[in-house]
Amino acid sequence: MTLTVPCLFGLESLVAHEMNRLELADVRAENGRVHCTGTAADIARLNVNLRCGARVLMELGSFPAPDFEALFQGVAALPWEDYIPRDGEFPVKGYSLNSKLHSVPACQAIVKKASAKRLGEKYGCETLPETGSRYHIQFSIIRDVATLYLDTSGEGLYKRGYRAQNMGAPLRETLAAALVTLSRYQGRDPFCDPFCGSGTIPIEAALIAKNRAPGLDRSFAAQRWKNLPSSIWTDAAEEAMDKEFHGNYDIWGGDIDPAAVELSRHNAALAGVDDCVRFEVADAGKFHRESTYGQLVTNPPYGERLLEKQEAEALYRSFGAAIQTLPPAWRMVILSSHTEFERSFGRQADKKRKLYNGMIKCDAFLYGK
Repeated sequence: MTLTVPCLFGLESLVAHEMNRLELADVRAENGRVHCTGTAADIARLNVNLRCGARVLMELGSFPAPDFEALFQGVAALPWEDYIPRDGEFPVKGYSLNSKLHSVPACQAIVKKASAKRLGEKYGCETLPETGSRYHIQFSIIRDVATLYLDTSGEGLYKRGYRAQNMGAPLRETLAAALVTLSRYQGRDPFCDPFCGSGTIPIEAALIAKNRAPGLDRSFAAQRWKNLPSSIWTDAAEEAMDKEFHGNYDIWGGDIDPAAVELSRHNAALAGVDDCVRFEVADAGKFHRESTYGQLVTNPPYGERLLEKQEAEALYRSFGAAIQTLPPAWRMVILSSHTEFERSFGRQADKKRKLYNGMIKCDAFLYGK
C-alpha cells in the first residue's frame, strides 16, 4: 500500500531520511508530504519511530474529480467496507488546492455521503451507528485530482505524551526534533538550549541521543482498527526498544524563568530522559561554555508586537555578544521569525532554512560547518 506522511514545509528531506533509515521502499518527497510503499507492519513502525512527520496516512485511492459527481462516484467506488466496520465512526476532513472544487465544506459533505452510501449498501442499513472505533477519512484535491486516505495516527505525532503543559507559545515536538537533526547532534557532543521554555528541544535531543522512539509512550488510532493485527504494534515497539542506546550525555537547558525550568524538569521526567538532561535557571545574555565543540539549538522569543520586537532585538544583541565567547567549532541552529535577527544578533548565518512554526513563517539560522 502507499503510505503518506504530511509534514511542515521545509522538513520533507528530513522525513524522507527517517523513512529511508526505516528501510521503507519507494520513498519520494513533494511539498508538505513524503510518500512510500509499505505494509500494515510499516504503519506501526512509522507511527512509533517518526520524529519529524505530522501523521501517517494510508492511501485508499486517487482519481480525477473535476466536479461533484466525479468526486461522489470516485469515493463510492472505493472499498470502504474492507477498512471500516459496520459500527465504525468515520468523520471527514480535507483540503483543496488549485481545483474547480474549491469549497472544502461541500467536498467534505460529498465524501461523507458517498462513503456512507457505499458502507450502508454493503452492511444493509440506511443509517450507520458510528458508535465504534474512529476511522478518520482525509482527502486532498490538488489540480482536480482527489486522493482519499485513512488517518492511522489519530492525534498528531507531535503529541509524544510528555508535555502536559506549555510555557507561552510552544514549539511542536516534531519541529524541535527537526532543529536538533539540522544541528547534526547524535549524542556525542555537549548540547545546549539557552531559551528552553518547557524543555522541548533538550528533551528531543535526549530522545535522539538515546535513539529512543518518540511514539513508545502513546497510542494511535489504528491500534483500535479491526482490520489490523494487534501484533504489529507490539513488534514495532520491541524493534524500536532493541535499537536504544544507553550512555552518558551532556544535554543542558536554561531559562531565565524559574517556572519554565521546573516545568522542563517535569516534562523530562515524563519523557523518561531526566537522567540525561540538566535544566537550570540561567540568563541567555550570560551564556558561556568552555567546551571546544558542541551544538546549540534554540528558539528565542520572536516579539510579534512592536514593543516586543524591540525587546527581542535587545535580547538578540545580548545573546549574540555572549555567543562570541564560544569556540569556533560550535554548531548552532537558531529559529526566529524576526526579520532583523542577524543584524541584532551581530552575525550572518552560514546557511538559512525556511520553516514554519505553526502558522508563523520563520528561518532556521545555521552557524558552523
